Amino acid sequence: MTDLLGEFDRARGLLFSVAYSMLGGVADAEDVVQDAWLRWSAADRDDVDDARAYLVRVTTRLALDRLDSARARRESYVGPWLPEPLLTGRATVAAAPPGADPTDAVELGEQVSMALLVVLETLSPAERAVFVLREVFGLPLAEVATALGRTEPAVRQMAHRAREHVQARRPRFDADRDAQREVTERFLAACAGGDLGALVSALAPDAVLISDGGGKAKAALRPITGADKVARFAVGIAAQGLALPDLRIEIADLNGSPAVLVWSGDQPEMTMSLVVVDGRITQVLVVRNPDKLAGLSVGSRG
Repeated sequence: MTDLLGEFDRARGLLFSVAYSMLGGVADAEDVVQDAWLRWSAADRDDVDDARAYLVRVTTRLALDRLDSARARRESYVGPWLPEPLLTGRATVAAAPPGADPTDAVELGEQVSMALLVVLETLSPAERAVFVLREVFGLPLAEVATALGRTEPAVRQMAHRAREHVQARRPRFDADRDAQREVTERFLAACAGGDLGALVSALAPDAVLISDGGGKAKAALRPITGADKVARFAVGIAAQGLALPDLRIEIADLNGSPAVLVWSGDQPEMTMSLVVVDGRITQVLVVRNPDKLAGLSVGSRG
């Protein structure tokens, strides 16, 4: 059992990241990792030549099974859907990989950034799996083909289609974390102060704000476009937040990048992630659905 657990733990971070990248949900990814452990602990050792490849294959297939049902649920979702924020700066999620070393933070942001996960939602389940395994985590083509039960030529073709699709829709973002943090702090200060002029100057003219309340918290039912409209909506959100009891606001590392995390006492109320390009904000991604924020509570999960 010790060897079983040790081999699994060595792959746990990768397995969680694969499942999260495919599903966009922390709780769903944790469940997949737990199911993978059950499969692993019951596996016939004689049938396993490569433990990591076996575990990736099992995790991928489990995530694909969940992805079909998750997409069906999203068809009736109220308002825009955003991924569940992942706290990457400190370990508060049971199955999440440990916080990244600062030198790896930019790479982690590329892997699990909110903006990328939004784009991945537009791929078919199989294409998403191929992109995640091949392009995000760099697994060999043969290993990806085995994980999906497809031929290598078929996987190569899917990878090409998925890569072109993502590149056409994926927003660029500044890799300089200090610059991202500075823009995030400036945006937060302008929101709190109701400074529309400062907000508009921080936003790209065609900036877009997407807010996810899931019908359980106040949020815009469609994306808001244009610097002026985004600035006014952000000021409105800030005004509501300032009225919360025991308000606490912090800049936290979410999905590999600095983001705003708002608390009311011990309960997370909102996250705000910014996509920054050439020093200006092109996207504001706001999550208010309480179901998606539960995993951010310190100690809320095993």
